[in-house]
Amino acid sequence: MQNIMMINNNKAIIQYDPKLGLYRGEFVGLNGGADFYGDSIDALEREGSQSLQTFMDVCQENGIE
Repeated sequence: MQNIMMINNNKAIIQYDPKLGLYRGEFVGLNGGADFYGDSIDALEREGSQSLQTFMDVCQENGIE
């Protein structure tokens, strides 16, 4: 079973990483990779939003849609 979280209208798959003791999220449907980590739902939402914004900023800087 996969856990899915929506962040700024973008889907992310969430899994628990027992080695790190953190949840890991990875956005799907983007033209590149953007992942994030958090120890709670609030942290995942915050870190996911920041990761997505960074990804979008880099795409814009490089002329990638």
